[in-house]
Parts: sequence; structure tokens; C-alpha cells
Amino acid sequence: MARRTKIVGPAGSFGPRYGVSVRKRVRDILVRKKAPHTCPFCGRVGTVYRISVGIWACRKCGNVWAGAAYTPRSGLAPYFKKYIIKQ
Repeated sequence: MARRTKIVGPAGSFGPRYGVSVRKRVRDILVRKKAPHTCPFCGRVGTVYRISVGIWACRKCGNVWAGAAYTPRSGLAPYFKKYIIKQ
């Protein structure tokens, strides 16, 4: 029998555990984390990947930077300068 994951999407792997509101929150986080992101340095879409929590890198230009936990730029990003950290 197939799992019913229409509502909770990628969080459907939890099955009926933890309650639907928690699984919906996890779904929103997972969708945001895995979405194609734009590199703030070179502007390419889809080349940004997460190294660790809050550490992001671009495959095209090679820049590594600190961002939010699940997105490459936090909501406070417009207020701070961009710093380039090379590996």
C-alpha cells in the first residue's frame, strides 16, 4: 500500500508519527532547503548547495559563505555586506 504523502510531501517518510502540524513544518523546511537557490555572488540559479548547517557554496564560482540554516541568505542579508570566503 502506498504512503499518503499528498499533504506532507517529503515529510511523509515519518508516516503517522509526530502529528500533522509538526510534519507540515518539516515539509516547509525541506522544500525550502532543497529548492534551487541563486548564488549571491555570480547570480547563477541551481548551483548553490549546502555544506553544513548555515554553510553554503556555489559550484560555479567556488565561493563559500555563511547563510541561514535552510536558505543561503537569511532575512537579515540586505543589512549586511557580502564577504567572500575562498576554500
